[in-house]
Amino acid sequence: MRTLDLTALRALVAVADTGGVTKAANVLNLTQSAVSMQVKRLEQALDLDLLERQGRQVQLTNAGEQLLSYARRILALNDEAVGRLTAPDYEGELVLGVPHDIVYPHIPTVLKRFSAEFPLVKVSLVSTYTIDLKERFEAGECDLIMTTERAPMPGAETLVTLPLVWVGAPCGNAWQNRPLRLAFERACIFRPLATAALDAAGITWDVAVESENMRSIAATVSADLAVHVDIDGDDFGYGEKIEHGGALPEVGDISINLYRRSLPAGSAPAPGVNEMAEMIRQAYHKGEIPAAARHAGCSR
Repeated sequence: MRTLDLTALRALVAVADTGGVTKAANVLNLTQSAVSMQVKRLEQALDLDLLERQGRQVQLTNAGEQLLSYARRILALNDEAVGRLTAPDYEGELVLGVPHDIVYPHIPTVLKRFSAEFPLVKVSLVSTYTIDLKERFEAGECDLIMTTERAPMPGAETLVTLPLVWVGAPCGNAWQNRPLRLAFERACIFRPLATAALDAAGITWDVAVESENMRSIAATVSADLAVHVDIDGDDFGYGEKIEHGGALPEVGDISINLYRRSLPAGSAPAPGVNEMAEMIRQAYHKGEIPAAARHAGCSR
């Protein structure tokens, strides 16, 4: 079996990314001849032409494009292994605040990954309302918080912006009733947005359930006694997105944001804060938010 040279693979990736040997040499801090020699070494090892040279411009051959895909994965795994094995063994505690309605689908995966990479860091997860989380954050009780807000505060990093949708029981009819019966938690920030949209549309409404517990809301909606507003893209579990055909008003969009506590100059963040923030960022930027649950056979 022939073994591919990681340095040569890195040279090939640099050439592909920059579009030329000269630019790749600048990126890698090598001479142009050294980069050319590394690519040549790959070609000799595989007995394949990897680059087509046209003056100062180079293009990957079909074989080069295939190898490039492997090279990126090989180098990524190499860099992950080196980083994991040489990273400092952080110890300490990190407090992460997340609204309960966006804990899924990403946070369990992020927490599992973080625990594997930083086993000595204790992570405390606080799950409550955005309003409460922001108060705790301002008081210095959380190192990182996520929020659902229409107008994020300065310092927020918006991870994704998604529409709010009406949610009802599978195949339910509660959304057709007037006044429209609503189920919300008392501190839910979606509630004033929903009622304002209904008022603007001239639709009468009343509150069927007002609770501190999402379980009560879920039970009421799933029993087709009321409707709720939630973030599109979630697997609601307790109901489904209402396909109302315009009978209900659009509620608008909401942003999922990330806040990191600012520190005095020269101060270091709590162990693992930057790494946790990056893992959350990657989870959302991968675009793996699942489509909302759909139930076949429902007639509207």
